[in-house]
Amino acid sequence: MDHAGAGLRLTRADLEHYLSALSEKGRTASTLQTYRRSLELFYRHLPPGRSVSPGMLPAWQAQLLSAGYRPNTINTCLSVAANFLEFLGCRDLAVPDQLPLPALDQPSLTRQEYLRLLQTARALGKERAYLLIKLFALTGLPVQAVEDVTAETAAAGRIPVTTGSGKRMVRIPPCLGEELRHYAARQGIRSGPLFITREGKPLGRTNISDAIRHLCGDARVPEAKGNPRCLRKLYLETQAAIEDRLALLAEQAYDHMLEQEQLAIGWEGA
Repeated sequence: MDHAGAGLRLTRADLEHYLSALSEKGRTASTLQTYRRSLELFYRHLPPGRSVSPGMLPAWQAQLLSAGYRPNTINTCLSVAANFLEFLGCRDLAVPDQLPLPALDQPSLTRQEYLRLLQTARALGKERAYLLIKLFALTGLPVQAVEDVTAETAAAGRIPVTTGSGKRMVRIPPCLGEELRHYAARQGIRSGPLFITREGKPLGRTNISDAIRHLCGDARVPEAKGNPRCLRKLYLETQAAIEDRLALLAEQAYDHMLEQEQLAIGWEGA
């Protein structure tokens, strides 16, 4: 890596260094493959000299879109590039806004279907799947941030999540926080990630999705809905519905206050 003016000159050694750092953090082989593919696309997009400059990522986004890549694939590439540049200490070269995903890619999971998934997981004794379902549906946590759910963050009630624009804190509802702490105690986990493999590594995206999908048959839920993305969509839709109701209540309260004032000092009333 070499700084060249306002840009950043990259080498393949920088890519390998980053992937090695991810491997040391316990990223799964499938996750590393996804990162490698995205980084290779990014590296091949760079001009001669392999220099990254401000405004290059939006141009790459437009190029991928014109080349026919799907929005979710483009967003993955942009997220990987952003994390890579942040790893190199170059957040000023941040990723542009991500593309909206087509609605067809995300079927809606109803509240009743979500509850049936929970009931099925509990009936089958699948505590880890039960907690993962709740985690996505109650917090909207992105699947790549599951490894940040640790004994420490469960105790604190907040999960720090890194995004393309920086970091944000995801709140853990008290009811879920208590269940996570009890789970950690039963598993003997005093520190570090709560959702891990038998080898002690953080669960990968495939394992997480499979744990949820395998409950769908018994829960009478279409398999297309048994994934973290649909659970996260349920969280977002629930939050939007609550905000709409609160806005309506605020509007009604405001109108009621104005009506009372009108009765007291309105022109016609006088």
